[in-house]
Amino acid sequence: MSRKLIAVLLLGCVTALIPRSAAQATDIAVVVNSDSRLTNVSLVDLRKIFAGEKRTWPGGIPVKLIIRAPGCRERFVLLKLLGMSESEYKQYWLAQTFRGEAESEPFTAPSFGMTLEAIKIFAGAITLIDARELKPGIKVIKLDGHMPGDPGYALH
Repeated sequence: MSRKLIAVLLLGCVTALIPRSAAQATDIAVVVNSDSRLTNVSLVDLRKIFAGEKRTWPGGIPVKLIIRAPGCRERFVLLKLLGMSESEYKQYWLAQTFRGEAESEPFTAPSFGMTLEAIKIFAGAITLIDARELKPGIKVIKLDGHMPGDPGYALH
């Protein structure tokens, strides 16, 4: 692997290096494509979406999962949400693909920049982003009626 690629992967996952106590204090936002009509999702539905059980949005638009690379904080939160280890997650998607229940494993974005580009490109895109990285123009949706930073917000 080239030094440049290693540097990109490390910079893209720098939040995974934050001490655990500091990381717990920061929420992970649920982000969708800016054209999405979705404004709120329940934790139960979010699990179904990221498990590939819910494949279309209202109106028939396909759900496009954008997942951060292994080692990134958003990936740790996703695995916690699904109750899976990294190896269980990979096996799960391999089985989904093998059985024809999914066309492929979710798109894995190795960097924050690639995550933002993918969210802009795919109409049905959804991802998890460290709330500290949010910028104007990124559409964050509520989780069980709460925004990141609100008391009772479930993803940290």
